Amino acid sequence: MPDQYTRKEIDAGRKIFGGHWDFAWAAASVDSMPPMRGVEIAFAGRSNVGKSSLVNAITNRKALARTSRTPGRTQELIFFNGGSELSIVDMPGYGYAAAAKSKVSAWTGTITAYLRGRANLARVYVLIDSRHGLKDTDESMFKELSMSAVSHQVVLTKCDAITTSELAARISEVEAELIKKPGAYPAVLATSSHEATGMDELRAAVARLLDERER
Repeated sequence: MPDQYTRKEIDAGRKIFGGHWDFAWAAASVDSMPPMRGVEIAFAGRSNVGKSSLVNAITNRKALARTSRTPGRTQELIFFNGGSELSIVDMPGYGYAAAAKSKVSAWTGTITAYLRGRANLARVYVLIDSRHGLKDTDESMFKELSMSAVSHQVVLTKCDAITTSELAARISEVEAELIKKPGAYPAVLATSSHEATGMDELRAAVARLLDERER
């Protein structure tokens, strides 16, 4: 079942993301990554799952992250800072078959290096389209996250596109699969960037994560 968040956590989440967020860095390779600072959270997911839209929604910015109707447009690790010690990283989308194999290989190498070498990475939020659920293309990411010993949690996107009963069934289905995956956080977050649904809960989840790291 989805986690319940306290009013204190929701308020803390709103405060964290209520500042002015800006683009900070773009890294296409290991050598071009920025120096580590503070704490990072990252968003991963299949191409066209809505990562950039989610970044815009959680930060209350309409065009912070570049969105596109063309899958696979994000080809770098994009870093955003909000004036605090927290940074957001928008990772390249995976599973886009039309991309050149050499380009996919380069993305994969950069992502692997990021996951395994970024000591300040607190959690990766794996975005899954609520209309389709987990796909075979997601398995490689889950395996890499497990091998890299990186904490990760599933965020369902585009929840406004399905009915309430369909969403409940999807959450149960995904959570049943997550039990089998080492290192996966068991509770699923349900969101809609278009309707801003679930943004308070996602922000609160980040606030809880940061609080737990400080203890």
